[in-house]
Amino acid sequence: MFDTEMVLGRVCFGESSINPSYLNSPGGNYGNPAVPLFGNHDNKLKKGDLVFIDVGCGVKGYHTDKTMTYQFGEALPSGALDMHHDCVDIQNEIASMLKPGAIPSDIYHEIINNLDADFLENFMGYGDNKVKFLGHGIGLLIDEIPVIAPGFDEALVEGMVFALEPKKGIKGVRMVGIENTFIVTKKGGKCITGDNPGMINIF
Repeated sequence: MFDTEMVLGRVCFGESSINPSYLNSPGGNYGNPAVPLFGNHDNKLKKGDLVFIDVGCGVKGYHTDKTMTYQFGEALPSGALDMHHDCVDIQNEIASMLKPGAIPSDIYHEIINNLDADFLENFMGYGDNKVKFLGHGIGLLIDEIPVIAPGFDEALVEGMVFALEPKKGIKGVRMVGIENTFIVTKKGGKCITGDNPGMINIF
């Protein structure tokens, strides 16, 4: 959502990660009417929960955006882990395309057109709460143009910065996926927020 000043982001677990919020984002949080992104005291962390943390960080006036996931108490079902790793692979594929001259809308369509119908269900959201982008520009604001989405047809320029965030909602598990921040270079996107694929065990 443009012109957003990000205080933190969202820290959520269990069913809350697929709950809709006012942000134009694949994930959400189970909050309260006054502060929907800060959670709800009735939602308690329990063994087997997926912990989903999506935060923005400012350095010298510029933003990064990152999502990490954790398995709390016990491993998630293998099918959910497979879908998470598919999202990581999609992120890396998009990053390889972040080169000067590439067209954001072409990147979006190439990725989406290569995903099967089963995977596309609840990809980039859950149920009716889905977004139509794979990543967004980032810099002085947490959300900037261009966006990896239909309608963004101007070529990328070296030095642009994008947050890539392929994510997928899974019934009974909630939101899996990843987000990292990349700089456009002649060799493809250079990640500046680390290379951990997520699903870190907290057992």
